[in-house]
Amino acid sequence: MRKMTIINEIQKELFAKQDLKFKEFHSKLIPTTDEKSIIGVRTPDLRSIAKKIASHPDIEKFLSMLPHEYYDENQVHAFILSLIKDYDDCVSHIDAFLPFIDNWATCDQMRPKVFAKKQYRERLLKDVERWINAPVTNVYTVRFGIETLMSFFLDENFNPKFLKWVSKIRSEEYYLNMMVAWFFATALAKQYEATLPFIEKHVLAPWTHNKTIQKAVESYRITDEQKTYLKTLKL
Repeated sequence: MRKMTIINEIQKELFAKQDLKFKEFHSKLIPTTDEKSIIGVRTPDLRSIAKKIASHPDIEKFLSMLPHEYYDENQVHAFILSLIKDYDDCVSHIDAFLPFIDNWATCDQMRPKVFAKKQYRERLLKDVERWINAPVTNVYTVRFGIETLMSFFLDENFNPKFLKWVSKIRSEEYYLNMMVAWFFATALAKQYEATLPFIEKHVLAPWTHNKTIQKAVESYRITDEQKTYLKTLKL
């Protein structure tokens, strides 16, 4: 009997967990992805498959076979990368994968655990800066850089220069501008005094400026007084 390849194994697992109602619902949330490529597997099942397949002896074959045929394979791929324990290995795989990401969901769920380790903080910041400074046509590379900066550098590792990095980004891409707005709304919640001048001085593009205020006003981490003031700054 012919041995099943790792791609065949993963696809078999995915189709076994297919949920057509979920596919119909989820496909509407990721309009940049071809609906025909969506199998329709829920996130807990994707995580489970990724955890199971991560130790497969042929896992590198799967990770190197880009682009994948199915959106759900990209999801599994992202979850596998999030489990890699070696920093250099993780970043190398991320760099190889980012050009093939075509939607916000795959981009945003890739949250490597190794990034949280303090010994890699300086190296991570250099990689974040590199991703953010990629051409804005590489939408999900830049988005991933901003999301990583937001996740790991707005608390005790914060530096006001990070706000300048993100504020300089200009693009016509909805999913990139949304990420900039999300970043600044989160920055207002965590570093209000440092972030407010960027809103008061209208540093961001008009649409992103207003979306930032909208998201901040919706946040439970912003005080009522702050929300009232932010509303007066809408363009």
